[in-house]
Amino acid sequence: MRLNKHISESGFCSRREADRLISEGRVTVNGVRARVGSEVGEDDEVKIDGQALRVRTVAKGKRKHVYIMLNKPVGITCTTESAVDGNIIDFIGHEQRIFPVGRLDKDSEGLILLTSNGDIVNEILRAENKLEKEYLVAVNHDVTPEFLRAMAKGVPIHGQTTLPCKTSKLGRFGFRIVLVQGLNRQVRLMAAYFKFRVKTLVRVRIGNVKLGRLKIGQWRNLTDEELQGLIPHRTEW
Repeated sequence: MRLNKHISESGFCSRREADRLISEGRVTVNGVRARVGSEVGEDDEVKIDGQALRVRTVAKGKRKHVYIMLNKPVGITCTTESAVDGNIIDFIGHEQRIFPVGRLDKDSEGLILLTSNGDIVNEILRAENKLEKEYLVAVNHDVTPEFLRAMAKGVPIHGQTTLPCKTSKLGRFGFRIVLVQGLNRQVRLMAAYFKFRVKTLVRVRIGNVKLGRLKIGQWRNLTDEELQGLIPHRTEW
């Protein structure tokens, strides 16, 4: 098994983070500094910063990892860095080591997923999966049909044009937008291109997982149906 996958399946971090730790020389296999792309076997001893990596065991029929959804408040930062005030990990205070799937910027609120399974992060975020993400947005100008059509066609940000998306009006100053991308601050930058400033932004859905009546600041475990809807082909959780 690839070393980064082995680390992510332990719940220590995502594959991407594992590769970073490996490249920084913080991971050893049987006492030898590991390299990105290394393979490991069942009997190999993996250490991170000198501490042995603990591999989780699980009873048959039980989940090996944690999967939760949070209604993130404004002001909470989606980072695992404990030095950052208001980081999402300290905010939740979960007993297991978890990390966010993707991000939701500090000034936005709503649905975000977190897990202890570093393997599933890549599966959910993979661009070709085209997992829909739905937002309710309030802006500082009248929302016009022309604005909505232009947003839906695609907007140049980050040196590329966003993929076509779905938009609909929600009152004089509000609209709904459904994306299949997850570019950094995408909705805000798209609106800013047309001189609109986002006042509030709430994510209410990721794929089949809906925010529903979950109150701001609260979290709950995902159901089996929600997990299966997110990644239909997966059988081990």
